[in-house]
Amino acid sequence: MPKKKILFICGSLNQTTMMHKISLYMQEADCYFSPYYGDRALDFLARHGILNFSILGGHFKRNTLKYIEENNLKLDYKGLLNKYDMAFTCSDLMVPHNIRDSKLILVQEGMTDPEVLIYYLVKYLKLPRWLASTSTTGLSDLYDKFFVASEEYKKLFMKKGVKEEKIVVTGIPNFDDLARYANSEFEHKNFVLVATSDSRETFKVENRAKFLRHCVKIANGRPMIFKLHPNELVKRATREINKYAPGSLIYSTGNINYMIPNCDVLITQYSTVSYIGLALNKEVHSYFDVKQLKKLMPIQNGGKSAEIIAKKCLEYLNGPGKEIKPKFHLFKKNEKTKA
Repeated sequence: MPKKKILFICGSLNQTTMMHKISLYMQEADCYFSPYYGDRALDFLARHGILNFSILGGHFKRNTLKYIEENNLKLDYKGLLNKYDMAFTCSDLMVPHNIRDSKLILVQEGMTDPEVLIYYLVKYLKLPRWLASTSTTGLSDLYDKFFVASEEYKKLFMKKGVKEEKIVVTGIPNFDDLARYANSEFEHKNFVLVATSDSRETFKVENRAKFLRHCVKIANGRPMIFKLHPNELVKRATREINKYAPGSLIYSTGNINYMIPNCDVLITQYSTVSYIGLALNKEVHSYFDVKQLKKLMPIQNGGKSAEIIAKKCLEYLNGPGKEIKPKFHLFKKNEKTKA
């Protein structure tokens, strides 16, 4: 019999490497990879460069295509070459129509955005989920299984309205063996590390001046290093840091995971790297409640999450077909959920 076909939909490098790790344990299937993509209007905007700030285009798409090529993975952009038995994605903020008849697997990519005003507007006014970014992760109900980082995250998603029977707690690739970073080498030691965000580049509200003053207060005279988000406007961010935190070192490239073990304090906004700091017993400051982050901490299983997810999905792949889901679905109209 021919091998069953699986499409892995990538996005950021974090999402792409997650998908690749899972695929390594699904060699009995015929695996293909695609950059993240959408339908109709979003596809049109992406093709014309209007969405280059998002994982639909720009450097995100370029890096994904480069990764696919360098790792000799089979490319099927937008899943047009084959009819797929199963599809994987790290984001259900948009679910292309050509994979909705496949067995669809959602894998949590990391920390989700807080439930601010736009989240509730999207939820109760039935607006497109992508408007509220990752705060609406899991709310499409178009997937068959949703693999999440921890039991506490399962509770969080259920509180938002995700069906309990669809959630599987396995830990997530890239964040299930954070101790591996403990002995990382970096050219500086004993500093305050600030991980900035791309909030403004993705049209969220941020008072950067207030944030920088807050960071300087926490540092209290200690050396500061800023690691800019890959999606940030470097010149603007650099100018602001030089104004409010003069003398700080600024990195626009490099792997922050190797910087964290060498810092004394880690300051983040809404970044999943907070979990690396917590796992390494660093002093962590975040816009989230740090006590809650400790509860949400992804399962640490020595890097086995990809294998666990793959094995469960192979069982599902070879099992009965999927139920037919509605073609258009944002939130169930009469679904009673706790906000």
